[in-house]
Amino acid sequence: MKRSVPRLKSDVEAEAFLNQDLSDLDFSQFKPMRFELERKTAQINMRLSRQLLNAVKRHSAARGIPYARFIREVLESAVAGPVHRGR
Repeated sequence: MKRSVPRLKSDVEAEAFLNQDLSDLDFSQFKPMRFELERKTAQINMRLSRQLLNAVKRHSAARGIPYARFIREVLESAVAGPVHRGR
C-alpha cells in the first residue's frame, strides 16, 4: 500500500523527509502549487514607466503569480549568473 505525504511545517522537516526512499509514496494526492519559503526582510521603492509596469503585470498574470514576485524572480535570475563588468 502506498503511503501519503505528511504535512511538513518547516524546511528542516522537508529536508529530512526528502532524504529517504520515497518510492512508496502516493503521488496522486499532489497538486501544483506556487510558493516562496524565504522570508522577505528588505524593501525597495522604484519608479517604472507605465508601459514597463503593464508588461510586467501581463507576464506575471500569464504565469499566475503576483507581479512583485515576478519582479523578484527576474532579479534573482539576473544575479544568479556570472557578474559582467562594464568598461
